[in-house]
Amino acid sequence: MARKNRFIPQGGALVEVTCRTLQSMYLLTPSQELNEIIVGILARAQRRHPVRVCGLTFMSNHFHLILEVDDAEQLTRFMHLVGSKLGKEIARHTGWREKIFGRRYHAIVITEEEAAQVERLRYVLRHGVKEGLVASPLDWPGVHCAAALIRGEALHGWWYDRTREGCARRRGEDFTKHQYATAETLELTALPCWRHLSPEEYRHRIAEMVAAIETEAEHARRCGGREVLGVAGVMAENRRNAPAQQKRSPAPAFHAATRQARQELREAYAEFMKEYREASARLRSGDRTAVFPAGSFPPALPFVR
Repeated sequence: MARKNRFIPQGGALVEVTCRTLQSMYLLTPSQELNEIIVGILARAQRRHPVRVCGLTFMSNHFHLILEVDDAEQLTRFMHLVGSKLGKEIARHTGWREKIFGRRYHAIVITEEEAAQVERLRYVLRHGVKEGLVASPLDWPGVHCAAALIRGEALHGWWYDRTREGCARRRGEDFTKHQYATAETLELTALPCWRHLSPEEYRHRIAEMVAAIETEAEHARRCGGREVLGVAGVMAENRRNAPAQQKRSPAPAFHAATRQARQELREAYAEFMKEYREASARLRSGDRTAVFPAGSFPPALPFVR
């Protein structure tokens, strides 16, 4: 199935990025070392391509990021660095020799509505709890934004320079784990709809959201007579395993709280694609002066003999 053209409204937008491992295998099963690697990669990518990170969670077989980006190019460059380095580091960490991620990430625009933005952050915060793995988002042993947002702190990790390590290894040098690593800091940003709040009020609202998630999950477990798997069970999972039942529902075009806001984005995307297709047709017919809409990636030109 053809993928949608990458589209970010003019002026930038909040987007939810989702990416799943190959066959949903548990290749991202948490460990302290892998957590530090993931945060280090995100932080280095943020320094090079300064997106604003509003939320994130890394489950055992997929991850979610809530990012505020200026345009599609910034998002693409950020995710290219994250995906490339993360794939190599996961392969190194797990010994898996095939591709790590099943397909390119999904980036879904979130409207400017407060209800839409808060709901998507709440969805990200619920991960680990809604699956019955842990009782609280604060208990998840992998990379998760809940504790950092409540405390108003950044996340810290390591970026490993494997090229320098390889050169040192070929020279026969002994080196420590962090000798060729750089400490990196991932800064978290408030949701655009809540930027008017003081830092204390923002942390309070996140704490209330987490408490509500814990209460709802506890009630559901009591009603269903279920227990959580627990941190030990999560970390003991075989990385080559995958869920018996995998999610198959299609990704939505946009995240919106109202029909009107969703329709406005659909119309903006339709106009964007109309201009893109017209310019593409002119380009492929030989007109090199074709002008593509702002924020788009023109198609590759045909092979020249």
